[in-house]
Amino acid sequence: MISGHRDLDAACRPDNICRIRFFGLRFPDMLSALRDFLKLEASSGLMLVAMAIVAMLVANSPLSPLYDKFIDLPVAIRFGAFEIAKPLLLWINDGLMAVFFFLVGLELKREVLEGELSDPRQVALPALAAVGGMAVPALIYAAVNWNNPAGLQGWAIPAATDIAFALAILGLLGSRVPMALRVFLVTIAIFDDLGAIVAIALFYSGDLSLTALGAALACLPLLFLLNWRGVTEWAPYLLIGLVMWAAVLKSGVHATLAGVVLAMFIPMRERGERSRSPLKDLEHDLHTVVAYFILPLFAFANAGIPLLGLSIDSVLHPVPLGVLAGLFLGKQIGVLGFTWVGVRAGLARLPDDMTWMQVYGVALLCGVGFTMSLFISSLAFESSGVNQMFDERLGIIIGSLVSGLAGYLVLRFTLPARTASPQNGG
Repeated sequence: MISGHRDLDAACRPDNICRIRFFGLRFPDMLSALRDFLKLEASSGLMLVAMAIVAMLVANSPLSPLYDKFIDLPVAIRFGAFEIAKPLLLWINDGLMAVFFFLVGLELKREVLEGELSDPRQVALPALAAVGGMAVPALIYAAVNWNNPAGLQGWAIPAATDIAFALAILGLLGSRVPMALRVFLVTIAIFDDLGAIVAIALFYSGDLSLTALGAALACLPLLFLLNWRGVTEWAPYLLIGLVMWAAVLKSGVHATLAGVVLAMFIPMRERGERSRSPLKDLEHDLHTVVAYFILPLFAFANAGIPLLGLSIDSVLHPVPLGVLAGLFLGKQIGVLGFTWVGVRAGLARLPDDMTWMQVYGVALLCGVGFTMSLFISSLAFESSGVNQMFDERLGIIIGSLVSGLAGYLVLRFTLPARTASPQNGG
């Protein structure tokens, strides 16, 4: 325990720097452990898991009224006659998640210009897998909910993949994962994100306000002009992007799409200077905030499922059952099936260092829908005013957990053993 400034000063002298303790742990050791955790490839996914568990514990404890008050906390911003008033949950889902989709847009642009999507020869196989991984889960969900018109609104929920979770699970297998398999999963997720963006734009937007939509569209020439003039400072882009986000929010189109559109105008390179990329710099700066603050906060605000009165009928309701079946069965059937058909038809080629069992393991990991599935479900049901007698989040969490565990086990037993390093006597 640190009792005062004098003790702190003494503890921090160069010859005594490791004396600070907190609950028995030396402070430098705590910082070192934190740095080591953040360096783990799986750390952001583990954070999401932790916050989801915390949300469920809180929602099923005496603290549940505080949890409800937290997510329902009214927050308003007003400039003259212009006002945005929403509960905190929607500020997180419509506001902070726009930053997440902005980061997704930056990653998509980088991949198209310089990454995996820049080489058409490497795109065909994961593109086919992604199409199957979106279409088959949606069809399974629709089949389960065919006689449930209200439930059909959630058809896109199991079509999503949570890349943070999937890569976190893959990261647990360390150096055993061949690069081709990692690239395959990442590229599937990129196409999956594109599919989610299109679905949100076309199917999960409300009644359009032409005035607000016109204001949003008026921002595009300004962003184009900044890009054309070679402006590389972020502030003008972000200021116009903020105005565009507010206009899109009022227009009825989902506000997170403003983040994707804004990302398309961020310059990839400075003119006449190949060493600096404004887009990559911004992507790097945003990654930590999104991975360790925005997504965990989103998970905490959306995963608090009250389990009181939960029964087998709650899981077997067509909506959660359709989500569960779509994530666990639909993803593996769609990804593996479309990949196999593409290879057999000569449309794509399986990399030499990938086996079909490894493809199956990745197909299972694609069934981890968590973040994106929760987000789409909030658009389909929570924000739509549908009087629902079900909780689709049950299907999302169960389907994601079963898919993630099954995918890990398949890859754990099919990937080659880790090569021992010389210093370890291997």
